[in-house]
Amino acid sequence: MTTSSEAIEIAVEKGKVAGTVLSPEARKPGVLFVHGWGGSQESDLIRAKRIAALGCICLTFDLRGHGDTLAQQQTVSRADNLRDVIAAYDVLANNPDIDRSAIAVMGNSYGAYLASILSTQRPVKWLALSVPALYRDAEWDVPKRQLDREDLAEYRSMQVISSENRALAACAQFEGDVLLVEAEHDHLVPHETIMNYRRAFEKAHSMTHRIVDGADHAMTSEICQQAYTSVLSAWAIEMIVGRRVGFMESSMLRAP
Repeated sequence: MTTSSEAIEIAVEKGKVAGTVLSPEARKPGVLFVHGWGGSQESDLIRAKRIAALGCICLTFDLRGHGDTLAQQQTVSRADNLRDVIAAYDVLANNPDIDRSAIAVMGNSYGAYLASILSTQRPVKWLALSVPALYRDAEWDVPKRQLDREDLAEYRSMQVISSENRALAACAQFEGDVLLVEAEHDHLVPHETIMNYRRAFEKAHSMTHRIVDGADHAMTSEICQQAYTSVLSAWAIEMIVGRRVGFMESSMLRAP
């Protein structure tokens, strides 16, 4: 299946961020990609093209402080970036070819943290979190660059219950399907953080936990990148494509 791409601008408060809409010939579910801190939509485009080819409308975009707005990285806060994610979601959801009841969000690291919180602000059916970062609720409006890295490292090595953290509380409310991807040798998001997320998803319809062997946080090697792409694609085929095909077939069988 061929795909087309369109560069767009997403209005956020007084500024704009760049995005790219990738659309298949047959348009049904929507998939929003949220990149990590220090990344950009470029890191998502290869996987977005593969998911779009499965029959989804995909949207990648640059959080403020990244891409063309890199100059804002010293001042942008988590509150600012959550507004970016919400604005991007709304652009995707307002596409006339989107099924608004079938939207997936795929986040990486910082983007996965924001994606978790987004699920309490907008309808999300599928949630894919790759090496999801975790932050204390305090200093929500403080520029992210000013957060204490040593304190973050300590916090991420602790067991945190869902009622004590905004992102984990969002996960505890989520009732859709979840993919949780862990990097085996992650020095930024340790195993305990991953388990904090996993334990939080107590109401999830399904939980898939995959570990990319030999991977660091950024999944630097080409082998690890390929492994992660394969995990994401396989999950999308099973959950998004497969489940929708099954629903359509059952609906046809019930039709008079």
